[in-house]
Amino acid sequence: MRITVLGKSPAWQDADGACSGYLVEEGGYTLLLDCGNGVFSKLRHYRDYVDVNAVLISHLHADHFLDLIPFSYALSYAPRQQPVAVAGWPGTDSPARPQLHAPMGAGDLFRRLVSTWGDEELIERAFELHEYDGPDELTLGPINVRFCEVPHYTRTFAVELSAPSGRLTYSADCSPNDQLVQFARETDLLLIEATLPRPERTGLRGHLTPGEAGDHGRRAGARRVVLTHYSDELDADWARAEADVMFGRPVELAHDGAVYTVPGKHDS
Repeated sequence: MRITVLGKSPAWQDADGACSGYLVEEGGYTLLLDCGNGVFSKLRHYRDYVDVNAVLISHLHADHFLDLIPFSYALSYAPRQQPVAVAGWPGTDSPARPQLHAPMGAGDLFRRLVSTWGDEELIERAFELHEYDGPDELTLGPINVRFCEVPHYTRTFAVELSAPSGRLTYSADCSPNDQLVQFARETDLLLIEATLPRPERTGLRGHLTPGEAGDHGRRAGARRVVLTHYSDELDADWARAEADVMFGRPVELAHDGAVYTVPGKHDS
């Protein structure tokens, strides 16, 4: 399994960065895990968007799904997607229409969002939308998908992707919790958020610090831990040191363009 980080930013993008988005490839199958703002442009540097088989959204916060909008416009209006010859493209009877898997309620939310400028069915025309619930399990090509609900400000699911080559666990966004620890038990790679330099001052938790992320990885017995969903304003050396102490050995920090193999090593 090959994972390319398209965007690792939190809700505010890094300079020249993108919010949450991870390109997962296994056996010729291409899955986009989350599609936050800036991700569609990044995707185009690595793969042709019409070759994406499916998109999987972990939760319905904008920084995890907002670039479904430009993706939908491309699938709807790009010359190559039209039924007749136009602009040098021959026309097609089978335009790309990837599967889109998102939590329950996604269809209503997407329609409300895009209806603000008059086309409430934009996303559902472009994608084959399926809404999932926590107990659901999916088979996407060679990838088996499981979900674990984790505490956040809206209903949110950690995601397990397993295939013959290995197992990836993605925390999505979450506050400290035991559910993720159990769900990620002995995973090959734990891709875990580390948004905050310190816990939320309000007392209402929704994210992890780097130290808390490392602790979750240690308790889960994860083989590797990669920190993500942190800002370029967070000192990387400090974040790594905080997580290393709690994990008990070195962690890795995601950056846009980083490539990982599962199981395996950081490739670039």
